[in-house]
Amino acid sequence: MAREIKVLGPGCPRCEALYSHVIQAVEELGLEASVQKVKDLGQIAAHGVLNTPGLVIDGQVVSQGKVLTVEEIKEILKS
Repeated sequence: MAREIKVLGPGCPRCEALYSHVIQAVEELGLEASVQKVKDLGQIAAHGVLNTPGLVIDGQVVSQGKVLTVEEIKEILKS
């Protein structure tokens, strides 16, 4: 089953860095995943994320306000 991953943020450099790290982690793990950028502030707020970038995996907010490393993302995806 494909994972659903969303990177929440208005498109700032930190948000773009997190998106890039997520793509790299998914590729390195060989996962089937849908990775989306969510820039709409209403949708970001609907997830309860106050500090961007936010990371949502399968509907659950796993990080906000931090640019996770590729290794950190891989650990989250493995669990």
